[in-house]
Amino acid sequence: MRQALSIQQSLIQLLMKIAAIAAIALSVFQIWQGISADISAPIFRPIHLSWVMILVFLTHPIISNKHNPVLYLAGRGLDLIFCVLAFWATWQIAVFDYDDITFLLEGIVGYDKLAGCITIVLLLEATRRTVGFVMVAIALIFLAYAMYGNYLPDQFASNGFPLEDIIRFHIYSTNGVFGAPLAIAAGVVFIFVLFGAFLQVTGAGKFFIDSAFAVAGKYRGGPAKASVIASAALGSISGSAIANTVTTGSLTIPMMKKLGYKPEQAAGIEAAASTGGQIMPPVMGAGAFVMAQFTGIPYSEILLVSIMPAILYFACTLLYVHIMACKLGLKGMDSVEQIKVVMERGWHFLVPLILITALLLMSYSPVLVGIAGCAAILVASLCRKHSRITLATFFEGMKQGAFLALPISLACGTAGIVVGVVGQTGIGLQFTQFLIALSGGHLFAAMALIALAAVILGMGLPVTAAYIVLSIMAVPTLLDFGISMLAAHMIVFWLSQTSNVTPPIALAAFAGAGIAKASPMKSAVQAFKLAQGFFLIPLMMAFSGLILDSSQMVEFGIATISTIALVVAFAGSIEGFFVDYLTKVERLIWLAIAVAIALGSTIVTFACIIGLGFMVMINVKKSKSLKTA
Repeated sequence: MRQALSIQQSLIQLLMKIAAIAAIALSVFQIWQGISADISAPIFRPIHLSWVMILVFLTHPIISNKHNPVLYLAGRGLDLIFCVLAFWATWQIAVFDYDDITFLLEGIVGYDKLAGCITIVLLLEATRRTVGFVMVAIALIFLAYAMYGNYLPDQFASNGFPLEDIIRFHIYSTNGVFGAPLAIAAGVVFIFVLFGAFLQVTGAGKFFIDSAFAVAGKYRGGPAKASVIASAALGSISGSAIANTVTTGSLTIPMMKKLGYKPEQAAGIEAAASTGGQIMPPVMGAGAFVMAQFTGIPYSEILLVSIMPAILYFACTLLYVHIMACKLGLKGMDSVEQIKVVMERGWHFLVPLILITALLLMSYSPVLVGIAGCAAILVASLCRKHSRITLATFFEGMKQGAFLALPISLACGTAGIVVGVVGQTGIGLQFTQFLIALSGGHLFAAMALIALAAVILGMGLPVTAAYIVLSIMAVPTLLDFGISMLAAHMIVFWLSQTSNVTPPIALAAFAGAGIAKASPMKSAVQAFKLAQGFFLIPLMMAFSGLILDSSQMVEFGIATISTIALVVAFAGSIEGFFVDYLTKVERLIWLAIAVAIALGSTIVTFACIIGLGFMVMINVKKSKSLKTA
């Protein structure tokens, strides 16, 4: 037993070293490919996926029980076999001759067919280890539908495809596993995840958190407001609401609790703010780059369109935070660092963000922009002595960037199976017809059903995967209601974020609850309340034109004002407080105003805004009269 234990420890150390070297090498390979683009897509994407799968098999053992060395070593032996199979299958796919007349006439045979089967099996296993079984189950359901859909009733039936056709479509083409989702994950997303890793190891992330506290810390509920601001700055770059919650929450949540926020409130605030980071320009998580690929709309246009909705979301969250602070009678922090001091210490970290924003707006290739951002953050850190990094820190950033990208690439590869089956079988059209029929032809009902589907999908899928699956199925429905392509994708993209903060499974809220030592479900309820912007703002995108269009600037301005009024009315009705407490009747009036603004005509909206102004005046007057009494 001692010998087995010794071998186990040695093997663990060896595999971790191999994985670290492989991760750094993957980052180097991705940067080189982004600059030179020497490898064609049918070869580059399989190489990337194989590299990712091998890293997962090295770092996520199939048997994690280290207390039984013999069993653990047997499992690690199986993991190494998986690594060899992944390498062999990728080699077969990479050298495959797509111009061979035999392939065109007879399809795939022999080793090529086996390599395709192995790739799908290993992809699903690697996804299970990093993303979870729900994603695997969804992919298996879609694959089963592709193979046996001909046995279903006519309204749900498909042709039913043999295994050979499925392998050829999903592996030996760019329609399935190696389709658009993986293309974005292997290109743009990886580079920006690497950029986020460099922000953390260079200390730039801490600078943004310090800046948020310097700006908002002295005001009522300061740490909570600082949490919102810091999450807006860092969340879009981290690519993960959960990672952002843990990173910023480890500092902000204890300070919120110390100030007087309840543990559940502190966890909910951080979760809502961190989730919002993924809709904040200039980098909006992996989903925004997938959107650009799906729609063919330049990322620079998506970036511009997203600015105002993102500002409105964080304004909504800040309003809730402020109201909560007022209800609890909280004050600001006793002492905060001056913003001048913080900026003098770390202003150079703003240069990379300004650079990537400018380059994205100028429509440069997002991959090259990400590489330029990585270079800029490294150069910026070297320019000043106190932020200068060592070679070891540089390699740590390269390693962390690769490890952070693993679940994203695997989720996108597995989501590609879903996208491929939808295209191969035509189930998307059937789903659209079903959704329209179920909604009775009413847009609001269809939006409610899509939001429900987003929450359910998000319980087991990462946000990017949930967006990919939902966009394929739901966007055609929104298009049939007359909503533009960009608006439809933006609505689905926003609704896909909701799963992180919506009970019963709200992973970002649960992560915050762990830090706050609070009830996970109560924290999720608080996060859901604070993140109402994820539901309200897509509603305004659908009904009032909250999508920037140079030819409809007046309509956009009216939609922006209407959304602000909607947020204020809804927040007041939910919290029962604005400047002072609202009576039950007043809360119902505020709620009715919110509903009318969301669903009413322009005239009704103007009337409601005037009515809301009158209600606010009453609340302010009541507050003043109580203070003077």
